[in-house]
Amino acid sequence: MLRFLLFATCAVAADRGVLLENLTWQEAEKILRPETVVVIPIGAESKEHGPHLKLKNDWLLAEYLKARVLERADVVVAPTVNYHFYPAFVEYPGSTTLRLETARDLMVDICRSLARYGPRRFYALNTGVSTLRALAPAAEILAREGIVLRYTDLSKATQPAENEVKREEGGTHAEEIETSMMLYIAPETVDMQKAVKDYHTGSGPLTRDPKGTGTFSASGVWGDATLATREKGERVVRALVDNIVKDIEGLRKQRP
Repeated sequence: MLRFLLFATCAVAADRGVLLENLTWQEAEKILRPETVVVIPIGAESKEHGPHLKLKNDWLLAEYLKARVLERADVVVAPTVNYHFYPAFVEYPGSTTLRLETARDLMVDICRSLARYGPRRFYALNTGVSTLRALAPAAEILAREGIVLRYTDLSKATQPAENEVKREEGGTHAEEIETSMMLYIAPETVDMQKAVKDYHTGSGPLTRDPKGTGTFSASGVWGDATLATREKGERVVRALVDNIVKDIEGLRKQRP
């Protein structure tokens, strides 16, 4: 009886999805079929997030979301892409960006490579905003080849939950919501003693120069990180995961 209970517990806890990186090529051949949905996480591992969050913040978020998707969706998850299109942060040391065309072609090449073995449906588990500018043309190129690429629109996926908990007057980067999310998923990476409010109206990329072109932010924060709480983060993250899983299931039904 004990052995049965242990087996049943393991079966319940087992992931529905599979990490591509953990397979041999022979194993990959068996699961990369035309009906397979391939998830490609995107999360910057070298991008500023103020004085209180790590450069790898988006990568940590992508890895967390990847784990939740593996639990809930019958998918093949490709390795996380840790460089992409982030031009708004290049004035802050450690931040990196690819050219738009490079970021676009990176996703096209990954999808093309895996599509040759069968899959025609791909989902970019996207944790950025500027990344959308490269993902949209990538999807257009792949569509002409009978390959479907869909992707997370972070602001739309979290907006309803954000509206319920957000108290800051404005901002979208390393602020109340993003810091709250990290307090929920990786609290050990957040230093709330260094969290600041740094909100100035403006448009364009962030700049450390008060006379520069763009939105001034001496800290790299755009908003009020001091308002962040774990409870707010939990509500936003849970809503985000639900929306991502819903997107993936919608993609599964879409004809290439």
